[in-house]
Amino acid sequence: MNDVMALALQSLQGDAMRMDRVSGNLANAPTPGYKRELSVQRAGAAAGMRFADLVEQQAHVAPGGLDPTTGEVMRDLRVGTLKSTGQPFDLAISGRGYFEVATPAGPAYTRHGQFQLDARGRVVTMQGHALMGSGGEIVVTAAPTIDPNGAMHVDGQVVGKVRIVDFDNAQSLERAAGGLYAASSPANPVDENATQVRQGYLENANVEPMREMVELIRTMRHFESMHRVVQIYDDMLGTGIRKLGDV
Repeated sequence: MNDVMALALQSLQGDAMRMDRVSGNLANAPTPGYKRELSVQRAGAAAGMRFADLVEQQAHVAPGGLDPTTGEVMRDLRVGTLKSTGQPFDLAISGRGYFEVATPAGPAYTRHGQFQLDARGRVVTMQGHALMGSGGEIVVTAAPTIDPNGAMHVDGQVVGKVRIVDFDNAQSLERAAGGLYAASSPANPVDENATQVRQGYLENANVEPMREMVELIRTMRHFESMHRVVQIYDDMLGTGIRKLGDV
């Protein structure tokens, strides 16, 4: 009978993780280039585990964390719609790939294409991380014209080319602050025919707020149902113990 409580606990934890992901998606709906995240729970992860063991195991999971035996985060990698801003340093990737930027912790990757010039003339993110080109940091003296291949032109001269990369398994990228991702595997240059750079555009988050609200309501109702299951089972167990005491 402990299996009933173990499965109910796993289900409740899965619902809590899904609500966490939904709230994160809603909060990041205005963030350019944000990719919707989903909490995926593997079926039968609690099979064969005693209730007490599962409780002990989950006690060591950090708050807001995901235990590998109960679930994992998957990222919806579909490209979001593009919105025109008219700003010369707003860039969007139409197709696969990520911009590469240099951070103090090493290379990072993003589809948040809102850039600006710093005091040294470098093209940088809003946090000051340099956008990387095929030859390193990109330095310009004026607002460039950027063609679909990512080449930057100032006064008719090519002053740099935006570096667009991709990964064999983009799901392995770890989300960091500022719309950045950290990679544990090598980045691969993207074929120019597979993607385009759009100047004066930003990619919208691929979050549909109405869809997320429906998922939030559905998850909350499921959580309430499983909570009632736990309560009913606990009542049954208490009644059984009391009757055994009367024998």
